[in-house]
Amino acid sequence: MTHRSTALIVGVLFIMATVSFSLSVIILEPVLSVSDFLAQASINRTRVAAGILLELINHIAVVGIAVVLYPVLKPFSQRLALGYVVARSIEAVLFAIATKHLLTLVFLGHKFIATDSPSTSHFHTLAEILLAGHDWGSAPLAFATFSLGSLILNYALYWTRLVPRWLSLWGLLAAVSILAARMMMLFGLELSPTMVTIMDAPIFLQEMVFAAWLIFRGFDRKALTG
Repeated sequence: MTHRSTALIVGVLFIMATVSFSLSVIILEPVLSVSDFLAQASINRTRVAAGILLELINHIAVVGIAVVLYPVLKPFSQRLALGYVVARSIEAVLFAIATKHLLTLVFLGHKFIATDSPSTSHFHTLAEILLAGHDWGSAPLAFATFSLGSLILNYALYWTRLVPRWLSLWGLLAAVSILAARMMMLFGLELSPTMVTIMDAPIFLQEMVFAAWLIFRGFDRKALTG
């Protein structure tokens, strides 16, 4: 595989990961944000299944990014290349666990409907636990791992000059922002959804610009030959 084709594949995978994640949120939000989400998860099984499929595409894409980038980064630093693969793999596993919670929630909703939807029961307690386990807004460990992966990648890119340094520096600062938000959550600091969005937005925008750069420009040839 040439470096040009590698850049193209990585760019497409970044877009695939972001688009699939965003679409899954849009599809699942109307079902999971209502008060009777347990019943709705069973009634709207096709919609939830589509959301789960999109989440799985995201999990596969993030690991694929690291695997495809490994041969490019390895000549510069095997530790950074391997560290990036490990970080993104752990990220995918943590997010996959959250997706597993959603699958269990659908099964629980089916059982809930089958018992004539009792108003108060152990179903509701278990459903709340499963929903909390899937809620991306309260998944600080998964997003913290994501930000660590971004720090490794953008540090490597800044050091190797495979892409313009302004782009990798943007990625470093954006990764620090999303990591700071998750550290605040881990230590019990309440952040409004608006604040979380503000602190998360720079990394997602940077990744799309980075993806476009790889697709249309590729890696810097001087950096590769040097």
